[in-house]
Amino acid sequence: MMTTFGLSGIVGYHTVWGVTPALHSPLMSVTNAISGITAVGGLLLMGGGVTPSNTIESLAAGAALISFINIFGGFLVTQRMLDMFKRPGDPPEYNMLFGIPAAAFLGGYGYAAVAGFPEIHQMAYLASSLCCVGALAGLSSQKTSRLGNTLGMIGVTGGIAATLGHMAPSNEVLMQMGGVAALGGTLGSIIAKKIQITDLPQLVAGFHSLVGLAAVLTCVATYMHDFPNLATDPAANVLRTALFLGTYIGGVTFSGSLVAYGKLQGVLSSNPLLLPGRHWINGGLLAGNALAMGMFYMEPTMAGGLGLLGATSLMSTAMGVTLTAAIGGADMPVVITVLNSYSGWALCAEGFMLNNNLMTIVGALIGSSGAILSYIMCKAMNRSLPNVILGGYGTSSTGGGKAMEITGTHTEVNVDGCVEMIRNAKNIIITPGYGLCVAKAQYPIAEMVNILKSRGKKVRFGIHPVAGRMPGQLNVLLAEAGVPYDDVLEMDEINDDFSETDLVLVIGANDTVNSAAEDDPNSIIAGMPVLRVWKSDQVSPTACSFQLFQTKFLCPKNRRKRIFF
Repeated sequence: MMTTFGLSGIVGYHTVWGVTPALHSPLMSVTNAISGITAVGGLLLMGGGVTPSNTIESLAAGAALISFINIFGGFLVTQRMLDMFKRPGDPPEYNMLFGIPAAAFLGGYGYAAVAGFPEIHQMAYLASSLCCVGALAGLSSQKTSRLGNTLGMIGVTGGIAATLGHMAPSNEVLMQMGGVAALGGTLGSIIAKKIQITDLPQLVAGFHSLVGLAAVLTCVATYMHDFPNLATDPAANVLRTALFLGTYIGGVTFSGSLVAYGKLQGVLSSNPLLLPGRHWINGGLLAGNALAMGMFYMEPTMAGGLGLLGATSLMSTAMGVTLTAAIGGADMPVVITVLNSYSGWALCAEGFMLNNNLMTIVGALIGSSGAILSYIMCKAMNRSLPNVILGGYGTSSTGGGKAMEITGTHTEVNVDGCVEMIRNAKNIIITPGYGLCVAKAQYPIAEMVNILKSRGKKVRFGIHPVAGRMPGQLNVLLAEAGVPYDDVLEMDEINDDFSETDLVLVIGANDTVNSAAEDDPNSIIAGMPVLRVWKSDQVSPTACSFQLFQTKFLCPKNRRKRIFF
């Protein structure tokens, strides 16, 4: 199993690095969907009849229900996002034809299982795992992205089918499983269809919480199911380790994701909650979990073991709250990716616990995905991961002196003057930020861009890696409004073009375009890679409620500014 885990991590590492930054949001969504493989853990423990007959089976059914919400909701939202990237002139796609190889896969597996072919279930797990790898690899380009989502659906469906084939449940239990899948799928589909794309970060955080909760329920149910054999099982300590870690990681993921959801949704304040002695609190919770884990190895009774699992559930849940609450709204992109990684490692722990290769492989893929995206986000802010997760302040390069005093002049213009600036510019770059997301300004911006292009102007977008509240959010919002993806460039692709640009429109962005990152070693964002908008001929910072050509530009503090650098 360790070999499988190691190889899966390597495959995930190389696969995720190949994903284009514009598709990082679909990547987060599709990993959410395939993390629904936690359903396998629930299905393996389900039993009774049409309804569960004991606590173990009830916990398992709950875990499976939650997982199916993730599966259906995740894949539908991913498909919605990817469809937005289609351009009017793109050739038609016939993705429904992929149902043919999917049917061949399931039919071939069914035939081989009935015929009694040895190891056919493990082979089906392997094929399903490779499809999940293909789901991530497909996001390496726009052309193959929708194929990737389809492969993910085939992989998860095949994995669940192989689980059912291996279990061979009675008709009554199969009805219970079907009911759980139908209910979870219905709930997930309703959520996916009703969610606004601007609320995508909240949805991803919410789905992460479901993965964590499913992991906790499955771990507790597995402990109760396997306890009679722990005294004689030579691998008992391995099982106990996986059980405890799965519960711990699941608890942190569950509560941390809920707090992230609350901050993103506005239910909780986006400001960091800096509790007095919070590092001591977190250190104490970590030490308490370590002590509980040591006691868990030696606990001879089921009641005592359940008490220790309950204790770590409470402590890890509290730890998820204290860690995430201390992080401000601007750092949510990193929080989302870290929680994504946590959900993968929780799934890995389940895989070790149940000796299930599929769960281990998929968990390693998701864990690697979240870890790499976290690294990308931290690098884009010039901050370390511990600095972000522990509620730190400033970048790795911030000095200890006083920040540079801002000098220079700006020219204020009214709406007509702003219109004239745009009319006279031939080469325009728009750099959007989170303010665009909040104001849902992508539609009037897209309309404005179409008007400008019809008048022969060159208009492009420059996207910072941490713009928005999750990786790639601005790319999805602009695609939703009909902006062609080849007009939307990443920071590294467009930074050298600002010196040849007539006008930059900064819409809802702040730190990501701040020259202090390069000019002031004592700035709180010193060393952070930024979009060098100040190198253009003119810069017009704006807020996101505006109409110009039927749209109005409102600058910060309702002032129309024209800034020369």
